[in-house]
Amino acid sequence: MAAAAAAAAVGGSQPPQPEVPAPGLALDKAATAAHLKAALSRPDNRAGAEELQALLERVLSAERPLAAAADGDEAAAGGGGGPGAAEEEALEWCKCLLAGGGGYEEFCAAVRAYDPAALCGLVWTANFVAYRCRTCGISPCMSLCAECFHQGDHTGHDFNMFRSQAGGACDCGDSNVMRESGFCKRHQIKSSSNIPCVPKDLLMMSEFVLPRFIFCLIQYLREGYNEPAADVPSEKDLNKVLQLLEPQISFLEDLTKMGGAMRSVLTQVLTNQQNYKDLTSGLGENACAKKSHEKYLIALKSSGLTYPEDKLVYGIQEPSAGTSTLAVEGFAGATGTLGQLDSSDEEDQDGSQGLGKRKRVKLSSNTKDQSIMDVLKHKSFLEELLFWTIKYEFPQKMVTFLLNMLPDQEYKVAFTKTFVQHYAFIMKTLKKSHESDTMSNRIVHISVQLFSNEELARQVTEECQLLDIMVTVLLYMMESCLIKSELQDEENSLHVVVNCGEALLKNNTYWPLVSDFINILSHQSVAKRFLEDHGLLVTWMNFVSFFQGMNLNKRELNEHVEFESQTYYAAFAAELEACAQPMWGLLSHCKVRETQEYTRNVVRYCLEALQDWFDAINFVDEPAPNQVTFHLPLHRYYAMFLSKAVKCQELDLDSVLPDQEMLMKLMIHPLQIQASLAEIHSNMWVRNGLQIKGQAMTYVQSHFCNSMIDPDIYLLQVCASRLDPDYFISSVFERFKVVDLLTMASQHQNTVLDAEHERSMLEGALTFLVILLSLRLHLGMSDDEILRAEMVAQLCMNDRTHSSLLDLIPENPNPKSGIIPGSYSFESVLSAVADFKAPVFEPGGSMQQGMYTPKAEVWDQEFDPVMVILRTVYRRDVQSAMDRYTAFLKQSGKFPGNPWPPYKKRTPLHPSYKGLMRLLHCKTLHIVLFTLLYKILMDHQNLSEHVLCMVLYLIELGLENSAEEESDEEASVCGLERCHDSWFPGSNLVSNMRHFINYVRVRVPETAPEVKRDSPASTSSDSLGSLQNSGTAQVFSLVAERRKKFQEIINRSSSEANQVVRPKTSNKWSAPGSAPQLTTAILEIKESILSLLIKLHHKLSGKQNSYYPPWLDDIEILIQPEIPKYSHGDGITAVERILLKAALQSRMNKRIIEEICRKVTPPVPPKKITAAEKKTLDKEERRQKARERQQKLLAEFASRQKSFMETAMDVDSPENDIPMEITTAEPQVSEAVYDCVICGQSGPSSEDRPTGLVVLLQASSVLGQCRDNMEPKKLPVSEEEQIYPWDTCAAVHDVRLSLLQRYFKDSSCLLAVSIGWEGGVYVQTCGHTLHIDCHKSYMESLRNDQVLQGFSVDKGEFTCPLCRQFANSVLPCYPGNNVEHNLWQRPSNRNIQDLIKEVEELQGRPGAFPSETNLSKEMESVMKDIKNTTQKKYRDYSKTPGSPDNDFLFMYSVARTNLELELIHRGGNLCSGGASTAGKRSCLNQLFHVLALHMRLYSIDSEYNPWRKLTQLVGEMNSQLGNEEQQPEVPILYHDVTSLLLVQILMMPQPLRKDHFSCIVKVLFTLLYTQALAALSVKCNEEDRSAWTHTGALKKNMCDAEKSYEVLLSFVISELSKGKLYHEEGTQECGMVSPIAWSPESMEKYLQDFCLPFLRITSLLQHHLFGEDLPSCQEEEEFSVLSSCLGLLPTFYQTEHPFISASCLDWPVPAFDIISQWCFEINSFTERHAEQGKALLIPESRWKLPHLLQLPENYNTIFQYYHRKTCSVCTKVPKDPAVCLVCGTFVCLKGLCCKQQSYCECVLHSQNCGAGTGIFLLINASVIIIIRGHRFCLWGSVYLDAHGEEDRDLRRGKPLYICKERYKVLEQQWISHTFDHINKRWGPHYNGL
Repeated sequence: MAAAAAAAAVGGSQPPQPEVPAPGLALDKAATAAHLKAALSRPDNRAGAEELQALLERVLSAERPLAAAADGDEAAAGGGGGPGAAEEEALEWCKCLLAGGGGYEEFCAAVRAYDPAALCGLVWTANFVAYRCRTCGISPCMSLCAECFHQGDHTGHDFNMFRSQAGGACDCGDSNVMRESGFCKRHQIKSSSNIPCVPKDLLMMSEFVLPRFIFCLIQYLREGYNEPAADVPSEKDLNKVLQLLEPQISFLEDLTKMGGAMRSVLTQVLTNQQNYKDLTSGLGENACAKKSHEKYLIALKSSGLTYPEDKLVYGIQEPSAGTSTLAVEGFAGATGTLGQLDSSDEEDQDGSQGLGKRKRVKLSSNTKDQSIMDVLKHKSFLEELLFWTIKYEFPQKMVTFLLNMLPDQEYKVAFTKTFVQHYAFIMKTLKKSHESDTMSNRIVHISVQLFSNEELARQVTEECQLLDIMVTVLLYMMESCLIKSELQDEENSLHVVVNCGEALLKNNTYWPLVSDFINILSHQSVAKRFLEDHGLLVTWMNFVSFFQGMNLNKRELNEHVEFESQTYYAAFAAELEACAQPMWGLLSHCKVRETQEYTRNVVRYCLEALQDWFDAINFVDEPAPNQVTFHLPLHRYYAMFLSKAVKCQELDLDSVLPDQEMLMKLMIHPLQIQASLAEIHSNMWVRNGLQIKGQAMTYVQSHFCNSMIDPDIYLLQVCASRLDPDYFISSVFERFKVVDLLTMASQHQNTVLDAEHERSMLEGALTFLVILLSLRLHLGMSDDEILRAEMVAQLCMNDRTHSSLLDLIPENPNPKSGIIPGSYSFESVLSAVADFKAPVFEPGGSMQQGMYTPKAEVWDQEFDPVMVILRTVYRRDVQSAMDRYTAFLKQSGKFPGNPWPPYKKRTPLHPSYKGLMRLLHCKTLHIVLFTLLYKILMDHQNLSEHVLCMVLYLIELGLENSAEEESDEEASVCGLERCHDSWFPGSNLVSNMRHFINYVRVRVPETAPEVKRDSPASTSSDSLGSLQNSGTAQVFSLVAERRKKFQEIINRSSSEANQVVRPKTSNKWSAPGSAPQLTTAILEIKESILSLLIKLHHKLSGKQNSYYPPWLDDIEILIQPEIPKYSHGDGITAVERILLKAALQSRMNKRIIEEICRKVTPPVPPKKITAAEKKTLDKEERRQKARERQQKLLAEFASRQKSFMETAMDVDSPENDIPMEITTAEPQVSEAVYDCVICGQSGPSSEDRPTGLVVLLQASSVLGQCRDNMEPKKLPVSEEEQIYPWDTCAAVHDVRLSLLQRYFKDSSCLLAVSIGWEGGVYVQTCGHTLHIDCHKSYMESLRNDQVLQGFSVDKGEFTCPLCRQFANSVLPCYPGNNVEHNLWQRPSNRNIQDLIKEVEELQGRPGAFPSETNLSKEMESVMKDIKNTTQKKYRDYSKTPGSPDNDFLFMYSVARTNLELELIHRGGNLCSGGASTAGKRSCLNQLFHVLALHMRLYSIDSEYNPWRKLTQLVGEMNSQLGNEEQQPEVPILYHDVTSLLLVQILMMPQPLRKDHFSCIVKVLFTLLYTQALAALSVKCNEEDRSAWTHTGALKKNMCDAEKSYEVLLSFVISELSKGKLYHEEGTQECGMVSPIAWSPESMEKYLQDFCLPFLRITSLLQHHLFGEDLPSCQEEEEFSVLSSCLGLLPTFYQTEHPFISASCLDWPVPAFDIISQWCFEINSFTERHAEQGKALLIPESRWKLPHLLQLPENYNTIFQYYHRKTCSVCTKVPKDPAVCLVCGTFVCLKGLCCKQQSYCECVLHSQNCGAGTGIFLLINASVIIIIRGHRFCLWGSVYLDAHGEEDRDLRRGKPLYICKERYKVLEQQWISHTFDHINKRWGPHYNGL
């Protein structure tokens, strides 16, 4: 009962009232507070202070609540009702005390007035929408809240909107992070000068109360924390504590929001050390405080931390407050080395990692690290609060509170220091956390606010050893997951690497720490300290070496690997984030000459680390076979710093290079990676699974390439430029395992490579050499040139969108590096090299995006195949680039054939790297080139065009980069003497090209053809001797050559390496002669490189002597060599270009080329072909022919399918053929013939084997969306704008029907209107037919097919077997001819009276359902389908449920819906005429048969048949009105004429005769015209009416009075005047009717417009039933054309005088009689209900075409309004808001909150608004989603950015603008109901959207 007691004590004089929080108590609190405030304001306030302390002691005692809550012990909380009451009470007290007796709200307002803060500082959590402006930001992490962004001026800036991942805070007003020009209006003006000073007494109480309050919070946190048991995470308990503390923390958070004045009080409280000491030391006699202090110490201890006074007794005072937290001397000893740290997080590690521990102990020996890791001492509330925040794994509320305080500068510094002090502890907690993702986000949420500020970062670095702490903590973190490296020497390796399978790496747990480190390195002052501190650099290299050689791959040689590990993701991510990004950060500060020293430091420690690494893995000179690691961060650090040194710092390269031996070691591993790439692409690693391919791709992928492959290649270039070229070249071929292939012999044995891989490995080796020699990324290109080259390479592979280009171009990963995506240089280069192709739209095709495509001159001059090869992730992209290049050359007429990759001029080399070109001028390479040319010429196996292409490329590179011109004479003189030891005389390619090689001795297998031949040796020994002298080259062995060079290098370098025993591995590589049974043969060659080239020219061109030196004709060529004709072409062109260059380089070459060409080459003898070879050739030929045949068939099939698809897909191209084979041409054919697309047979549809049309039935509410005004409705984007649905067509029709049902007989009402405006059934077909039995078996097979289809077979859905169009039913075709030819010749001029009688008789006959045939069964089942297509509420309008009238109404309304929709598809009128596609694919004819068959089952009682009222005069009118109690029938003038038409026609037996049809139309037209007159008469005012009555009455006796609208109008008016229709207009109506003067023209126009909708529908009907074409016409003559087409116009009608609609009238009975009969019905109704009488008159049709809502230009308008809007149903802000584009309703997508009967809101809305079709715009994704029935699909976006692309999910956050064309396409698909056909990717939504 402690709480009650406390309350009593507080109450003072009053009796306690704990149960009822009486107003007295509150008053009393206020009084106490006021009293205390007064007491404290006195100069001597000790008494007041003590009183307050006592009060707080009581109120804020921490003993009760948590204990109570934890044990669920309600009683302990006193009568306050549950555990929360006491806390609430305490909070109330605090509020009262702070306010000092006043009201709390007023107090808040008062404090806010003194807010001097010029910073926004708004803190947000994950998923908040914020902005980032790169133009205004100084720090890359800068962000703004939406309000500040929109109030600042960022027009034309490079900004984007983003969804915060980890949370953040608004930087507006902080000039450390952003430029002041970007501040918003609110934060520009406020400077602290005009803020008044805070009155002392305002915040006095706060200074007394808050320390106790915060201490109380800390006690709660101490109480609530229990160390989690060893295995069970105790998140539950922690969350419980946090929930209880929610109000307290929220209270603090509210305080921070009061502004600067309150924040500074809080800062004082949080950082005051004395306060903390007094309250928390746990001394004193308070038992509770003691206990809490003990809990705190236990918590510290269990965290592997020591409280510095650990070994002292608790009572002793602590040392002076000044002792540094980090260097508390003497306590490091207490912690031992590391044993204690390990105890907490090592349990899970087994003994195998002893090595890691061993290493770790070494690392942790120095005390500094120890104190960083293990000692924590809290001296203020802030420090302990942060400790608990970490302990509780960063609860969101606490984080927000701590961040909200940041605008206070003093706090910011204190908090940052505290954060750094706890850094190691944060890392430990993070490692143990089960929710490391959430926790990581929260850590970064805090740290990014602290470390983005350079000034702050610098201060903390200087005062708190920030860098030491970070590096040490990272090192410790990685140490927990080290394993022994298996690279190179498995047994004896001492190297340890991180294990990529560990959770730490797999889940990226390290990223918060790494990201902080990258963040602080981006500040120059901090980075400089790092680069100057040698100890730090050593530690850092130590850290990097943990990643060196991780994720080692071993090639599987026998079995396929069982389990494909995916650890490589973790490895690549770790190298990029933990090694490369900090490296780029450091590099960005090494840009100028003054920073040379830094580079020297890094390079020095990097080389030391590399040397240690080589020693640790026991490396000498041969890499272990079949192993590769893609991770060499040390090599890459070294390479990148070298590159920077030469490029920006003007350092002498040689001064930072190691000795030759180290260079040889350095090149081995990067070279190994290049060879492995070739092996992987040659499928040699296929047994390692797909993941190894994944690694090879990631290594070159755009986000990784400039931190991986580029530095590797650069390092190899550096090594190559400094090492002996022969050694380097032979190493390359040896690494690529193709040494044995490089022999002159036609056969060889390769001991290390299978024959099938030889070709691709040789291609790989040569391609690598080409890249190595021609890439200039780090060898002299400027940044802009690099950017341009990268861009050209990407654009050449494929056209690209702007965003994918940004993504594909490797930018420097460090955000501060300068080349920012989207920066000025990017845009200017892009516009220089590419043209923009605006997005295009094919209806029914896919949505295109705006693309960039290379300009013609780029293809012409800048296409660089080498760069393309380097940058392709997929090999197919290289092919794609070549195909596009070929197409360009064909199109521009530059080259017709298949071109070779063009040779591109290179940027000049930086002088430091000149040595690289020695590779091109070394004998080894020349021998290889010579050998390969010879082999290609002799057609040896395993050589490809690609090999030749690369060989020629290398020769050309050599000619381009040859040394100075050699003097011809000197070369020729000493030629002979110099050549007996080797193939070639010198090392210059230019002179070596012309050197003839006569004989070569080769080692060949015994079986080789060379052995059989007589060798020249057998002729005579002396001839052999002379041969030898004239240069028989010995066997040339690359391997031997390399060994020799290696020894030389080793001996030269006086290192101890030459004592090292040769490694055992060396004999794996076949030394010459080690292969089995090799024998030596001597080949006669007698060729030089030049002669081989010329012969190759002949071979490629297929003609003898095809090469003729061009300079013999045109000496000019030698003077101006750049000839455009040589720049593009195939191999022949390449050879010509090379010969020309060779001739240019030396006169000797020119002479020799001429000589070679003069010696006419003898014709090549035809090869003798053996029988076996002939057989294989025949086989090949036969295969080739079969292949061609197959291609041809496939092509034919494809073209057929294409032409068919075009027909099927296109929505609106009129002239297409083949859908329905209806033979309308010859009238004598009696029956229609149908093709079944399943069985392929043709034949008529018969009763027992009916054929059907493939149809799709869907419910549609498109008609109901027509509105009556032209102004399109806009999507509401503010609270004021709303859309009201009552002016839609559907609403108006609904109102009318319910009005009729109120006053008239139900059955009669249901004949007077049509339904189906909402939820009407629309039937469409693709025009293909099939037998119904075939269809059933087809459905069976679909049902058994287990493949996932996008449709549900159980619901009867399928795709048309021929055109794959979506369908769900089959509409049976009625036997007999489709179009009744024999009946529709011009109708005989029979009397209309006879026809009327016939119609009546025919309708009267009941239609018996035909006998049970297959056809009738199908008719029934399809009718059932049609009914089930729409929901019950759209079919049942009758008052008596289940009445047959319902079905009757529904059936004729289906016909109406389809006719009306077709009219809309034709644009709302029939002016275009013709049989459009809609006509050709229409199924209305078949549909009519089905409907008519069913409608005739319900005969209308002839008494009630409207036909009689239309055509007969009823005797006495009064008889009907006699019986009052029964509701009357609907007066005929209230009937909808189109509905009557359909009823009349569907009641007739089918097939219908044309003259009957015309008769019905004529009769109905008279009714329609009368309705028009009645409507017109109501529209005008009293005087007009009387005037018309008068004029009309005069003409009544004319001969054709019945056909004069004036006469008829006056008669209608006079008849209707007898009732009350025109009454009570009186006053109120006058204002409404606009006083238009009705002229005869305007009246005529009104009458025509009134009748047109009916004429249009009727003409369409006639067109479908009788196959008559619709004439096309002008809009103004539509009425006359249609009426004559329908036979309403008398044939003799003259067209001179103006057309008068009345002339179409043909009255079946005297006009005046029948009119007066019709008017009488209305009069008798208006007697009682005059108001409704007028409302029910049929108005003129005013419906415009349906449209979707109009959308605003800029997407942001929609986004800002809707993404924070609350849902009207659940009043929450939806997670996925969406808005309906048809009616503007706002809905929650997937929101469980708004679910009704298991339907989520979008699905529900799609049923109510669109009868199953919904079009929703997803606000957070800018994408449109379509719901159709039970399926949905993502349609795409109608908003595109400035570069014409979508931004799905708003990932890029660039401004988006409406794309009108796309929106039109969407609207078109909605209106034409073609979503199902055009969009392909449908899936079921299970009602969950």
